[in-house]
Amino acid sequence: MSKLEGNERWKSKMLLPEHHEQYQERGRRPASGVPSEEELRMIRDSVLLPHLLTMVQRGMEEAQNSTGVLQRLFVRVAQALHSRIRRDLYALRRELARRNIKVESDEQADMILYYRYTCRGYEERFGIVRDVMRAEIGVKLGRYIGDILKPLLDRAEQSRF
Repeated sequence: MSKLEGNERWKSKMLLPEHHEQYQERGRRPASGVPSEEELRMIRDSVLLPHLLTMVQRGMEEAQNSTGVLQRLFVRVAQALHSRIRRDLYALRRELARRNIKVESDEQADMILYYRYTCRGYEERFGIVRDVMRAEIGVKLGRYIGDILKPLLDRAEQSRF
């Protein structure tokens, strides 16, 4: 027990009254279960990244079995892509677990894949059309490739001058 505990005078000197009320209410407000826009984006990415990882894995295997002149380059780039996507997926899953969000596959009807997610007690279901999923995966793949090749292209630009 410190010297200040039990001394009522210090309680009022440390915080203004309006801040004291906010401090008291801070722990009492339950977190809303409805996911934010950022969390919805994370949920969508948690669905897309495993598919992207599978596509890159298949591409890497095809590159390893090819006999082209640039085969080694394709394999190295595919390995870098695979490793970066895997790292991002791991970080995304950790963040979702930290925020108490669970995503699971539900069903497939016609050309729509349905998923169910639970976010801090709030449950919802969403669907993604396969064509939209392909387009999103293509955009994400383009970003990953751009991120990997940017240092190489920058170096090539610098050496040109």
